[in-house]
Amino acid sequence: MSTFSLDPGPDQLAVRDWLHGFAADVMRPAAAEWDEREETPWPVIQEAAKIGIYSLDFYAQQYFDPSGVGIPIAMEELFWGDAGLGLAIVGTTLAAVAVLANGTDEQIGTWAPQMFGTPDDVKVAAFCSSEPDAGSDVSALRTRAVYDEAKDEWVLNGTKTWATNGGIAAVHVVVATVDPALGARGQASFVVPPGTPGLSQGQKFKKHGIRASHTAEVVLDGVRIPGSCLLGGKEKLDERLARAREGTKRSGGKNAAMATFEASRPAVGAQAIGIARAAYEVALDYAKTRVQFGRPIIDNQGVAFQLADMKTRIDAARLLVWRASWMAANNQPFTSAEGSMSKLYAGETAKFVTAQAMQILGGNGFTREYPVERMHRDSAIYTIFEGTSEIQRLVIARAVSGMPIR
Repeated sequence: MSTFSLDPGPDQLAVRDWLHGFAADVMRPAAAEWDEREETPWPVIQEAAKIGIYSLDFYAQQYFDPSGVGIPIAMEELFWGDAGLGLAIVGTTLAAVAVLANGTDEQIGTWAPQMFGTPDDVKVAAFCSSEPDAGSDVSALRTRAVYDEAKDEWVLNGTKTWATNGGIAAVHVVVATVDPALGARGQASFVVPPGTPGLSQGQKFKKHGIRASHTAEVVLDGVRIPGSCLLGGKEKLDERLARAREGTKRSGGKNAAMATFEASRPAVGAQAIGIARAAYEVALDYAKTRVQFGRPIIDNQGVAFQLADMKTRIDAARLLVWRASWMAANNQPFTSAEGSMSKLYAGETAKFVTAQAMQILGGNGFTREYPVERMHRDSAIYTIFEGTSEIQRLVIARAVSGMPIR
C-alpha cells in the first residue's frame, strides 16, 4: 500500500505539465467553436490520440498509479482546458471503467482496446445505464436481458437515455435487468459489439452546457449478443442471483451500475475542480487588472474575500478527491462514502466558483467574450450526472448513520 501524499512525484508532475500544455494549446483555442457547434469534436479527439492522451495505455497508467492521484490530476488539467472538449476526450473511460469493474481479464483485453480505436481511426465508447423512467433510481431499470440458451445469446430490449457517446460509439456497455423481481440485485452489464443489429441512436439532446460532448438516447430493439458479452460471465451471475433469491447478502461484488459510478465519482469530482480552477484564474486575473474608481477591483474586500472563498473551496475539494482516489487505489473501503463526499463537494464548488467568477466580471462575465459564462453552464451538470447532489447526500447519510434513510 502506498503512503498518502499531497506531494505528487516527478512522474505525476511531468504528466500534469504535458496535459496542461495540450489543454492550453489545443483545447482552449477550440473550446468556444465546438461549444457553439454542439458537435463531437473528432479533430480534437484525434489530436489527443496522436500524442497518446486518448488511448487505453494512457488511462491504464493513470488508473493503476499506486498513488491514486494519476486520474484526478489528468482530469483536472483536461477540464481546466474545457469541460465539453474534456468530456468528449474522456467520455469513453466510463464504459472502460464498467468493463474493468465488472469484466473478466479476457473481456477487458478484448473490449477495452476497441473502445479507443487507433490514432488514425479513433473510436469512442458509451456506458448506458439511465433510462427515461430510471435515473437516480437504478433499481427501476426496464431494459431487459433474456438468455437464449439454445444459441448462447442474450437478447436486449429497452431504451437508454443520457448516454455520453450514445449511438455514435463503437462499443456500448449496457446495464440491463435479468431478473426484475430482484430489483437492483437482478441487473448485469453487457457489451454490445460494434455494428450489432438492433441498436440505434434515439434523440440527441441539445444541452445547457458540455455541448461538445455527444449525449443521446440509445434504443435496443431485439439486440442479440454472444453469451461471452455478459460482463463477469454467466456462472458468476447465476451464483449472485441465487444468493439474492435466497435473501442473503452477497459476499462480494456490487450492483453493476453502482460499481461503475463508485469507481468514477472521484474522477468526476476532479473534472469539476478543473472547471472551478479555470474560472477562478480568470476572475483573479480580471480583478487584478480591472480598474474602477481609480484602483483595481481586487483592492476591495468584497471582491478579495470572494476570491479567498473560491480558492479555499477549490483546495478543499481537491483534498477530498485525492483522499478518495488514494483510498480506492489502495483498496481502502469507503466507510463514510468518501467517494460520494468528493463528488458532492467538488460539484457544488464548481457551481459556486463559476457563479462567483461571473459576478466578479460583472457584465463581461455574462457575455461570450469571456469564458466564464461557458464554464458556469458546464459546471451545472456536476450536481446532476453520475448521481445528483441529493443522491450523494443520501449515500453519505446512510454510510455514516447505518440507517436505511429514504
